[in-house]
Amino acid sequence: MPILILAAFIGVPLLEIAVFVQVGGWLGLLPTLGLVVLTAVLGTWELRAQGLATLARARAAVDAGRLPTREMFDGACLLLAGALLLTPGFVTDTAGLLLFIPAVRAYLRSLLARHVSASVETRIFVDGAARDERGPTIDGDYQDVSESGPNDPPPPPPRIPPR
Repeated sequence: MPILILAAFIGVPLLEIAVFVQVGGWLGLLPTLGLVVLTAVLGTWELRAQGLATLARARAAVDAGRLPTREMFDGACLLLAGALLLTPGFVTDTAGLLLFIPAVRAYLRSLLARHVSASVETRIFVDGAARDERGPTIDGDYQDVSESGPNDPPPPPPRIPPR
């Protein structure tokens, strides 16, 4: 894994420089720099729009009592897309723009789901009480009496919450 990270840190800048030279040769210096700035500005605008929409979907999922895993993955992809678009270069801009496409994110999500298996315990909060998929959750209070001595006052009676 460390060798892959090293290869990325060396390979991506070299690839970006090569693409800059090619595009600069076709378009010239100023149009090439203008295109890089334009992708950063458009990427920031698109990130804001899609980020707010993803946040609204996540809130709706939580309000519906379900874990917003899809929305969290989309948010992580959008965060990565924003970082890639702010990084100068055409290769990183292309990767960032691809992450703005919902179908690409859905494909990546399915790819990740195939390779990752995890057990998630889902708790749904209804009227302030936690409900579990395995059954009801019983909430209670306790008091540790192992430290008490014979001269200590008796513990207070248990408090029963109103329903």
